[in-house]
Amino acid sequence: MVKTSIRFFDDIPVRAVWNEEISKWYFCAVDICEALTKSKSPRKYWNTLKSRNPELSSICGQLKLPARDGKNYLTDVISDDGVNTLIALLPSKKSLVFINWMKTMGTSIDEKSKQKAYELFESGMINDIEVGTVKGLQQIHSFIFGGLYDFAGQIRSINIAKGGFAFAPAMYLKDNLKIIENMPETTFDEIAQKYIEMNVAHPFQEGNGRSARIWLDLILKKNLSKCVDWSLIDKNKYLQAMQKSVVDGTEIKGLLFNALTDKINDREIFMKGIDYSYYYEEVE
Repeated sequence: MVKTSIRFFDDIPVRAVWNEEISKWYFCAVDICEALTKSKSPRKYWNTLKSRNPELSSICGQLKLPARDGKNYLTDVISDDGVNTLIALLPSKKSLVFINWMKTMGTSIDEKSKQKAYELFESGMINDIEVGTVKGLQQIHSFIFGGLYDFAGQIRSINIAKGGFAFAPAMYLKDNLKIIENMPETTFDEIAQKYIEMNVAHPFQEGNGRSARIWLDLILKKNLSKCVDWSLIDKNKYLQAMQKSVVDGTEIKGLLFNALTDKINDREIFMKGIDYSYYYEEVE
């Protein structure tokens, strides 16, 4: 099976394809050119580069990749073995950084948990998650981070803070979670508010955002036959809106509402959602 994924290098999406049969990554050549040169016309840049350097054609293949219009098109790709050849032809000071970035694929905790998040959908286990409950959120967290964190799926017993904001005190956390669990889910506004309150509670030591976004989509799917197309929400706008949501949830609710889709069982929407969800967590 061929699995597609999106990674982000300097905020530029680089589409990648994993071929299970030969256990190899393939990367979109156009995306690499854009990431390393910041070209405004990356497709034209790539075609010109390929015409001037015949050796690129010998290491280049074609696979179907999703484009911005949501459709799949045959696209020039290069295996991880051949990326060095392409990079050597690009005038970039970040070539070594890009190579090291590639090497972390599949080895870091984030990459391993990301693969498990994909598996949650592929295995069908996502259909067994309790929707809208604390237990359901724990199930998601345990599946994604099981074997990676010893606290996977466990409600935290320590206080945590981020960016100067202290999340719900551990002493009152379980009581707070019971209240959040019982919040209504009839309308979009109610569901979004429940998501905001769960973010403020931050029940786990790590991995709250990645788990809660899947949890939110399952609630929307069950009650409204909708889910969020996370690729439509800008990272910085999302993070800023979530920070503001502690006192005013208007902005994040607007972002979520405008990104709703009825493609609730679409594999590409889910996979793309995981890619962007992990992108939101990347430290600048």
